[in-house]
Amino acid sequence: MIMNNIVIETENLTKRFGKFTAVDSISFNVRKGEIFGFLGANGAGKTTAMRMLCGLSKPTSGKGTVAGYDITRRPEPIKRNIGYMSQRFSLYEDLKVWENIRLFGGIYGMSDSQIAEKTNELLHTLDFGKDRNTPVKALPLGRKQKLAFSVAIFHEPKIVFLDEPTGGVDPAARRQFWELIYDASDRGIAVFVTTHYMDEAEYCNRVSIMVDGRIKALDTPDKLKCQYNADSMNDVFTHIARTAERTGE
Repeated sequence: MIMNNIVIETENLTKRFGKFTAVDSISFNVRKGEIFGFLGANGAGKTTAMRMLCGLSKPTSGKGTVAGYDITRRPEPIKRNIGYMSQRFSLYEDLKVWENIRLFGGIYGMSDSQIAEKTNELLHTLDFGKDRNTPVKALPLGRKQKLAFSVAIFHEPKIVFLDEPTGGVDPAARRQFWELIYDASDRGIAVFVTTHYMDEAEYCNRVSIMVDGRIKALDTPDKLKCQYNADSMNDVFTHIARTAERTGE
């Protein structure tokens, strides 16, 4: 059960690979409906941390819960109560739009009647009616990303993980994508997003910045800019990230 509207909570969460500590005792929480930016340069430990939160990798030590489930003891229910979208893979390119929606609805445990009803609603909301039978590979990248995000939250999860979701998308399409994020947030879905676009960090309710496996900063964008006497989140990120000693992840 989710307590106090907290959908993610970690305490000293750690992941080691032999003598290498990829994630080093991180503690934070994410609230219902919050847009939480999870930032860090390559090698910071973001991907490893996200894999633990999604129930794909067991922590070496520390504790964590996602959607009310312990990430060590109950990883399978976590996978059914979250959404996930990656820049690298989110949809099956050779399947039609409606086939992707139906496939992922089934994966998330929705009934055939629920899938059929919500598919029509989704296609109408996204103005995808004419693209219902279009193979995903034929869609422009911006529309493809909008569909991928909508499929990731099709089952109304407690939280959706977005791993650099707007990479390679033009600025206009990125703005439209963030409108979908705001709408999901307004519906109570927490959004956990990684991005290399620092202007997008400005759109988050709170931002954490990882360096060498540790969270070096965590607060609202305005408070972080004030703390580091910076004009933008890009300046904040640059100031913090330059202290990194390792690269690659």
